[in-house]
Amino acid sequence: MPTYINLNSWTDQGIRNIKEAPQRIDAFKKAVEAVGGKVVGFYVTMGKYDIITIVEAPSDEAIANIALGTGSKGSIRTETMKAFTEDQFRNMLTKLQ
Repeated sequence: MPTYINLNSWTDQGIRNIKEAPQRIDAFKKAVEAVGGKVVGFYVTMGKYDIITIVEAPSDEAIANIALGTGSKGSIRTETMKAFTEDQFRNMLTKLQ
C-alpha cells in the first residue's frame, strides 16, 4: 500500500480550539481506516509544521479525500507527499533509460 507523509500546520481556529485536538486526531484516524488505510506514525513537532503523520492508504485518490476532508474542517492546513521505500527507489533506478 502506498505511503504518504502529511505535513500539517495549525490554523488560527485550530490553535484557538487546541483542547479539541484529541478528538480531531481520533476523527482523522477513523477517516483513514474508513478508506482502508492505516496511520503508521503521528508526531507533534516544533518548527514550520505542527503535526507530521505517516499514513498508508490504498490510492492517491483516497489520501486526497482524507486531506481535503480534514482541511475543510478548518483546524489545519495540509501538505501531502507520496513516499517511496528504498526498495521502490532501487526498482525505479533499474528502469531508467
